[in-house]
Amino acid sequence: MDTQDQHGRVRSHTPAKAPPRSTSRTRDPRRIRILLASAAAAFTLTAGLATPLNPAPQQAEAKADGGKKVLTVAVAQSVDSLSPFLAQRLLSTSIHRLTYEYLTNYDAKNNKAIDGFATDWKPSADKLTWTYTIRDDSKWSDGKKATAEDAAWTFNKVMSKEGTATSNSNFVTNFKKVTAPSPTKLVIELKEPQATMAALDVPIVPKHVWEKVDDISKFNNDKDFPVVGNGPFILTDYKVDQYVKLKANKDFWRGAPKFDELVFKTYKDQDAAVSALRKGEVSFVAGQPALTPAQAASLKNEENVKVNEGPGRRFFAIATNPGAKTLDGKKFGDGHPALLDQKVRQALFLSVDRKALVDKVFQGQAVEGAGYIPPRFSDYAWKPSADQELAYDPKKAARLLDDAGYKKNGDGKRVGKDGKPLDLRILCHATDPNDKAVGKYLKEWWGDLGVGLKVNCLDDVSVPWYAGEYDLAFDGWSVNPDPDFVLGIHTCAALPKKAKESAATDNFICNKKYDDLYAKQLADYDPAKRAETVKEMQSWLYDSGYMNVLAYPNAVEAYRTDQIKSITTMPTAAGNIYGQDGYWSWWSAVPADGKSSSKDGSSTGVIIGIAAAAVVLVGGGVLFALRRRSTAEDRE
Repeated sequence: MDTQDQHGRVRSHTPAKAPPRSTSRTRDPRRIRILLASAAAAFTLTAGLATPLNPAPQQAEAKADGGKKVLTVAVAQSVDSLSPFLAQRLLSTSIHRLTYEYLTNYDAKNNKAIDGFATDWKPSADKLTWTYTIRDDSKWSDGKKATAEDAAWTFNKVMSKEGTATSNSNFVTNFKKVTAPSPTKLVIELKEPQATMAALDVPIVPKHVWEKVDDISKFNNDKDFPVVGNGPFILTDYKVDQYVKLKANKDFWRGAPKFDELVFKTYKDQDAAVSALRKGEVSFVAGQPALTPAQAASLKNEENVKVNEGPGRRFFAIATNPGAKTLDGKKFGDGHPALLDQKVRQALFLSVDRKALVDKVFQGQAVEGAGYIPPRFSDYAWKPSADQELAYDPKKAARLLDDAGYKKNGDGKRVGKDGKPLDLRILCHATDPNDKAVGKYLKEWWGDLGVGLKVNCLDDVSVPWYAGEYDLAFDGWSVNPDPDFVLGIHTCAALPKKAKESAATDNFICNKKYDDLYAKQLADYDPAKRAETVKEMQSWLYDSGYMNVLAYPNAVEAYRTDQIKSITTMPTAAGNIYGQDGYWSWWSAVPADGKSSSKDGSSTGVIIGIAAAAVVLVGGGVLFALRRRSTAEDRE
């Protein structure tokens, strides 16, 4: 599944102090860019696209005629749900970051926790009670005041698990009680200390709207527009697999976006999306989840187009089916029984040449995979030791399969003791060219090993994934500044209550040792000790063979400089634009006057190239999983 994108954040937590926080008076370097934007405020940008929004495609250009300034983003992923309680895909959760406030946000420069819906947060001496000061200048888009009561209702609803635990249940599992003593005071009582209290990635919804919903498990929040929110944008329209349309929230407390309208337009064909950018029919393209090397190369010399490339915040992996089961232990699905054997799983991974994939598939626009956390987040990144590493070694892989009882027959096929050949299936996202390309290599490598492989590419892999009807799957998650979410999706608590229903689990992993380590890191306020536990969890995942991280793809995306004058990457030194752990890119984007060129340096705020990445890997190397299980296109 993808979330590419599915699929960090690291903050400094110390026993003596609350996590870093910001007040509304904190100086924000982004304000400089906001002031620069005022010069372009009188201009209009209209992006032509042939959809119900605009039936006549045309070259987008800036006009001073009082029209709307529209920023159109080409995306490869579909929306799984517009409900913050149900959504898991990256596109969906990115939209929620734009339309709802979270208690805290993340500084685009260094990922540290800053003001969001809360202006201050602090723990009690025993770390079991956290008190948040809720801002008094936020209001819902229908005019009603947004208060601590909305936050308390949201958290209590997730805690109830009344069809609300799909997306963010890991954040509240340790919650004992949540109350709102006053409109500006939120109190969260914990069962045990929890190190992620400044990283609660839960969209706060308006109580007066959502308390009227009869069955949240079936409510996709896509019937009545505009959708009531309090973020920088307001969701105004949505057509399945066509577009999502948002307008600027002029009353947003941090300041209104510079573009009047933001449109996410769906392209199932990535080449078509690139072509639309080249023609000026869209303002930005991110790919699925990134542009291919060929696409990026074709755009680098294009007039009025700038390609942004930086260290990625996601991983690209193979996940195995360890035996799908429910929370109470009932088994379901049809995963191949051979994959229940650790030797078989490790043999398959020993037959994968990660370096070759980085060189040939990603053509250098990725880093070879190892641990579960991308190297961009240095505090938590992990690599296996030399004697632990499952490096490319087909001969060793063959010996492991022999030891596991799968020997080659006269036809060169591996067969089990029952005489049946070892043939496997792997779920592939039809819209992701990397899945297909890697699939061809796996068929060759595993074929040489004597293992058959069927690459099953689907528009929506979520159905067989949730049903446990797969052997292996291409997987990927975007990682945020705190590792809790992306680690939590492998705990027993994340398993579904019922067979085949959606749940927080990634691929049905459930192990007591891993769960114990998860609980240990969650309760540890010492950043160094917590990081060691997180690395130990990654070591366990690596040895288990359940997850084979192949690569950490770079963020490779492009935008038109004659439509977007400047835009903020995250991190600002060298980062991504699409799929951020905040709303900085689209909120900060400044319309161009239509005269800029890709050669004139007009894209202030975006720095291209991985060389600047060292600036980003500061002490708090952050990472949190913008976790959305990639179903049809991304699991993040």
